[in-house]
Amino acid sequence: MKHTLLRITFIVIATLPLAGQAADAGRQADVARRGADVMPFSLDATTHVFTKTAQGGTQRVVAKNSADAQQVRLVREHLREIETQFSQGDFSGPSHIHGSDMPGLEQLKAAPPGAISIAYRNVRGGAELAYRTADPRLVSALHAWFDAQLADHGKDAMAGHGSHHQGSVHGPQQ
Repeated sequence: MKHTLLRITFIVIATLPLAGQAADAGRQADVARRGADVMPFSLDATTHVFTKTAQGGTQRVVAKNSADAQQVRLVREHLREIETQFSQGDFSGPSHIHGSDMPGLEQLKAAPPGAISIAYRNVRGGAELAYRTADPRLVSALHAWFDAQLADHGKDAMAGHGSHHQGSVHGPQQ
C-alpha cells in the first residue's frame, strides 16, 4: 500500500510540468484566437518585444520579415489605435484577449488620466509604445502586465533587453 501511494505521488509530481505546459499551450491558443478579434496583424508573422524600464517599459511589435509591408502597416495602425485607447483609459482590447483578471490590468485601468504617458513611434519593421510613469505602483502594474503578455503570447513574444531605441525609423512610415 505504501509503495503504491509513493508511486502515485511520484507519477503526479513527475507529470506536473507537462500539465503546466499543456495548460500554457491551451491558454496561448485561446489568446491567439481572441487576439485575432483585436489585432489586425498576424501573430505568426510578428513578434512582440516587452522591455521593462525603471519608469515603465516599451512594447514593440515588429514583422518577422521587415519587408512584409502589409504586416508593418497593420502593426503601425494597431499600435496608433491602442495608444489613443490606452491614453483614454480604455483597456478593452487586452481585457478581451487576455481576460479581465490579467495581472496589472486593473491598476492600469484605474490610473488617473495622465498618470501614465504613452508615446508611439515607428521602428524598423513595425512600431513601439513607450509607457512612462512616476508612480511606482503603476510601474509594477506595467511590469506585471508585460509578464502576463510574455506568457500568453508564447513563441510570438520575447523580453527586451534595454536597447529598444536601436533600429528606429524617423519621419514618415516606410
